[in-house]
Formats: sequence, structure tokens, C-alpha cells
Amino acid sequence: MLKAPELLLPAGSLEKMRAAFAFGADAVYAGQPRYSMRARNNEFDLERLEIGIAEAHAMNKKFHVASNIMPHNAKIKTYVADMTPVIALKPDALIMADPGLILLVREKWPEIPIHLSVQANTVNYMGVKFWQKIGLTRVILSRELSLDEIAQIRDLCPDMEIEVFVHGALCIAYSGRCLLSGYFNHRDPNQGTCTNSCRWDYKVKSAEENASGDIQPTEKIDFDFNQALMQSNSQSDFTDQGAGRETFQRHPAADQVYLIEEKERPGQLMPILEDEHGTYIMNSKDLRAVEHVERLVSIGIDSLKIEGRTKSLYYVARTAQVYRQAIDDALAKRPFDPSLLGELEGLANRGYTDGFYQRHHTNEMQNYLRGHSESNRSQYVGNITGFDKTSGMADVLVKNRFEVGDRLEIVHPSGNQIIELSHMQDSNGNAVRVAPGSGHRVKIPLPGQMDNAFVVKFL
Repeated sequence: MLKAPELLLPAGSLEKMRAAFAFGADAVYAGQPRYSMRARNNEFDLERLEIGIAEAHAMNKKFHVASNIMPHNAKIKTYVADMTPVIALKPDALIMADPGLILLVREKWPEIPIHLSVQANTVNYMGVKFWQKIGLTRVILSRELSLDEIAQIRDLCPDMEIEVFVHGALCIAYSGRCLLSGYFNHRDPNQGTCTNSCRWDYKVKSAEENASGDIQPTEKIDFDFNQALMQSNSQSDFTDQGAGRETFQRHPAADQVYLIEEKERPGQLMPILEDEHGTYIMNSKDLRAVEHVERLVSIGIDSLKIEGRTKSLYYVARTAQVYRQAIDDALAKRPFDPSLLGELEGLANRGYTDGFYQRHHTNEMQNYLRGHSESNRSQYVGNITGFDKTSGMADVLVKNRFEVGDRLEIVHPSGNQIIELSHMQDSNGNAVRVAPGSGHRVKIPLPGQMDNAFVVKFL
């Protein structure tokens, strides 16, 4: 019999925690700003942690507290005192990465379950066995593992809880161990203050090295990396039979020196280099592995995790709903519903990848994913904030433009409904055809009351 994995959602706020549970999460994770990887956009002080943990337990749900930074000495000195009231709230587990902090917790509070953070970058079964031997109850595996590697770890570590990420942002370094933010802004990612420098909008400028060894700009150039990559791949040389691998022709422009300029920081030019392995391009696509949930369930993974404590309320609700369906379908041995791919396209994303789960996709698989991703695409356009039973009209706080005639999906924990928008009113009851955009309020007809729902427009 298949084991039901925990569906673990991010909680950047109490409101997001409640949405996660309403839309199908079994557990959430949050953290104190000082000791977790989210120092910014994090409302979970001690008072809100107490509320969140109490509400989760009242619903028979779980609340994990992230304490996963790699601390410098100053934070070691304050850690036990600051964590004492947190432990008193009885969270279901601490998510930790630093061996020193883990040692402190094991000595002070041996009864509290500890989950090893992805920040510890566990990539093999002996690593899992090590953490199990010193008393940890779960290991969150590194994102850089394939499905086959995960299955082998599960087979060789049958008594240890295993957690993996299935959705959210990917790092350009090993699961969070990145220096860009600290280099550019003196804000250390491993202290919870990452500025996501890898996702800034960079422009490439031509440069040259002068006699003193300094890199100076010459003239602005237009360079489309994706186009250049396609051209390079089309010119691939597969004659490296002796090495048993594919080789690619090196682009002549690769030997030049370039500077990058970020959109919001004009004039601040930073060098970017390339070696024989290629250009280290930043801004990874987002992880989306909903199509692999069935395999992960069959492997016996204990928890499927979604990243995004700073993402929107709609992101939390939609990902919880989609991955809840994927898990339930896998447990019931129903085939994967490819429409779930399209539902996730409606979320803000930088393009999707399934990361390292499947190293080489066939053309058939690529076409399958692309076709279903592009069909049934949607856009989040508003929140339902109230409902008048007499008129049958729902109040909508508009987030993006929509108009009469649009096909809308009402996303609700009880189930989604699709309507054709036949008419609409402004907040004063006057007929209008267009909800212009963010900040406006309108009324739309609904077949029944659906509080705390989201409005989505099909594109």
C-alpha cells in the first residue's frame, strides 16, 4: 500500500498559513527572521509563531520552524536564549543546517525533532545515515539529485524520513550556497538576507582589460544568450567518441571580456567571465515537478515541499491545490492529470524546469510538457472579499485587468468553478465592462457564496 506523503507549504504570514491549510497542505514551515533563511518579508515574531502553531495543532496539522542559517559567532551567543520561548510553543520540528546549532539543540532540548535543512546539501545515503545516527528524524535532500538517486537513498535508508522539494525557486549554487548577494550588496544569503542577485535584469556590455589589469567598458553590445545557445547547439560536434561525451564548438565571442549592468543600478558595471566549460548564466528557471509526484509517492518519500515564503497568497493557495490533487491521484493510482501543468503556468514564474529529477528528456516528453503548459493558461486577476446573497454579486478586489466576456475560474478550497462573465458592476452598483487593474473594486455574479476565493482569467 502506498504511503501518503506530507504536503508541506511555505508560510510567510498567518494569512498564507491559513490559505495553505485550506487548500490542502498537511504542514507548513515558517521561521524567525533572525535564524531562518527569510529575514525579509517575514512576519513570524514570537507572538505570531504562537498563534500559527496553536491554529495548526487545532486542525491536526503540523507547523515546522526553520532555524537553518549558518550563523556567525554573534548569533551563537544569543541562540539558546532566543529559542527557549520558541521551543516552549511545541513546534513539530526544527529545520536546521548548522552542526553547531544542532549540537546546542540536541544538548538543551533532546526531545525536539530536528529536520536537516536542504542548506546542508545532503546528496548521498551515507550522509543520511550520519544524520540519523546523531538523532535527526528527517533529511531534506539536496535539489541536485535525480529520481533514481533519491530512490536509492530511500532503499538504503528505510527508517529515516526523507523530504524533497517539488516546486519553487532554484539557486544557481548548491541549494542556497551562493555568494552573489554578499558580493554585490554585502547581504549574506546564508544569514537570511539574500537579495536574489541571480534574478536581476542584467545587460551585457563589451569590455577590455587595460595595461594595469583593470576591466573597462568599451561599447554597448546586444547579446541574446538563448539565441546564441541555440546556434551553438545547432553547430554541435559529436566526434568526441573517445571521451564518450558530446562536445560543442566554442563561440569566438567567449574569449572576450564582458561587463554586466543591472537594470536598477545603471553605471555599476561588473565583470562576467567564461571558461572552457561555458558561461555561468544566472537566473535559473523555477522548479516544477508536479509530473514527478507519482514517482516520488511510489518511491516512498515522506514529505513533498514547496518553496516560496515570500511569494503571494495566491501562489500558496494554487500550489497547495495543484499538488494536493497530484498526490491524491497518485495514491488512488489515477493517471497524472496534465492540465495541472497549465494551472501552474498562471503563477508568476521565470519559466519552469523539473530541475535535476530527470536528466535527459526525450523529444516526446518535451512536447508533452510544452503542449499542456501552454494550453489552458491563466492569469490571477482578483480576490473575492465579500458576497451579497440578495443580489448574488461578489465583491472583487482587482489585481489584474479583466472584462465582461472573459472566461473566469473561481478558485476555492471546496472546488473550483468556471464562469463566463456576463456582466459586472463598480462598487456603487453601476454597470461597467472593464475592471482596469490593481486597486479597483468591482462586483461580479456568482452562482453561490465562495468566501476567500481567487479569481483567475483564462488567456
